Amino acid sequence: QVQLVESGGGLVQAGGSLRLSCAASGGTFSNYAMAWFRQAPGKEREFVAAITWSGSYTFYAEAVKGRFTISRDNTKNTLYLQMNNLKPEDTAVYYCAVDSQSRWRAPTKEGGAYNTWGQGTQVTVSS
Repeated sequence: QVQLVESGGGLVQAGGSLRLSCAASGGTFSNYAMAWFRQAPGKEREFVAAITWSGSYTFYAEAVKGRFTISRDNTKNTLYLQMNNLKPEDTAVYYCAVDSQSRWRAPTKEGGAYNTWGQGTQVTVSS
């Protein structure tokens, strides 16, 4: 059973950058699609970005396209989210998730497809 631990969140001014990491353990990380989601106070969880098991294909929510980059290093069992040009509306708890139910399955923006989630890391962007 894969377990996930996020890190790298914090407080940053608008226009700044952060890089989130998600360390995986307890399973074969490299076989599975992964994604980042976020949840702002009083709002529903929303999709941010997803990546295939190999890292060869990625896709993003429109709100972050061109500013955020998802990547993975399967040799380090780690997923990343590079966030540039941050805006106050990016403030949220960010979660990584893995679809470990089926090897090599294509990623999706649907949260229900991911069966394992991290505990989340807070990102706060001040104006």
